[in-house]
Amino acid sequence: MSSQRRPLPFDPIDEAARRWAERYPEAVRMHAVTSLMRVHQLVLTELDELLRPFSLTFARYEVLVLLSFTKRGELPLGKLGERLQVHATSVTSLVRRLADAGLIDRVQHPDDGRAFLARLTDQGRTVLAEATRVITEAEFGLGALDEEQSRQLSAVLRGPRAEAGDF
Repeated sequence: MSSQRRPLPFDPIDEAARRWAERYPEAVRMHAVTSLMRVHQLVLTELDELLRPFSLTFARYEVLVLLSFTKRGELPLGKLGERLQVHATSVTSLVRRLADAGLIDRVQHPDDGRAFLARLTDQGRTVLAEATRVITEAEFGLGALDEEQSRQLSAVLRGPRAEAGDF
């Protein structure tokens, strides 16, 4: 992960966990979740910076990827929200921004007059391909992990995801 700020001379999460352990239980899990959240922030910041030249955030990029995985390059807005696990208002905002940029079209659902589809445009496919090249070259911000460590991380996180009802 790239960083434009000077690193601290100590690990603040280690220090927080040490202090936590003096007062509260579950210091090991506190350390783990704080580490997880911090890595999330760092990776998301890096990915958003990489995607900025395409006028994308990682959340908007995920919409384009999801649409590209469908047979026709389109999904109802409700399905987008379900699959991305975001609230309907977030989907509306993401779709509006992508449509304003010409990367998707927002069209009436042919079978449901109350629903709309998000449809990937040719420009959206082009931008998606280039953005994907950039973030894959950056190893999704996880270049500090090799492939086996990445597999292990995914495996470790699968349990908490399943227990939370993620799938």
